[in-house]
Amino acid sequence: MTRKVFYSFHFDNDAWRAGQVRNIGVVDGSEPLKGNRWEDVKAKSDKDIKKWINDNLKDKSCLVVLIGEKTSERKWVKYEIETAWNLGKAVCGVYIHKLKNANGKQSEEGKNPFNKITIDKKNLSDIVPIFKSKYYSSQYVYDDIKENLEGLVEKAISIRNK
Repeated sequence: MTRKVFYSFHFDNDAWRAGQVRNIGVVDGSEPLKGNRWEDVKAKSDKDIKKWINDNLKDKSCLVVLIGEKTSERKWVKYEIETAWNLGKAVCGVYIHKLKNANGKQSEEGKNPFNKITIDKKNLSDIVPIFKSKYYSSQYVYDDIKENLEGLVEKAISIRNK
């Protein structure tokens, strides 16, 4: 079953990697956000950015956080996680640092962004499923994510429905 998901990621560092995951096609992501479009959104007020995020989360089944080197440091990623959770959406994470960027470079593994969020006195990292490929080659990592992404989303939805 194809699910509609909202991809959360650090745009400046990981847009290329996020594009690879969005193009896998096993889940239906939000309309790919082009660089200029994101610049338009980023240039607006915090209120406008929140509205854009909220509007785009409405019809999604799951928030998929694409975890790169600096994802955990991004205030909008934190906002997207908290908002999705508060809306009753499923939430999961996928480490993408080993996918190559536009320049053919991999990055360092980032911190788990769910470690910084507490819900009902529980750390969200103890609830939310995360996928991290055991492979090092970008192509193998891509294939591994492709093979496991749909199952991860379904697991997140199952956890959220309990």
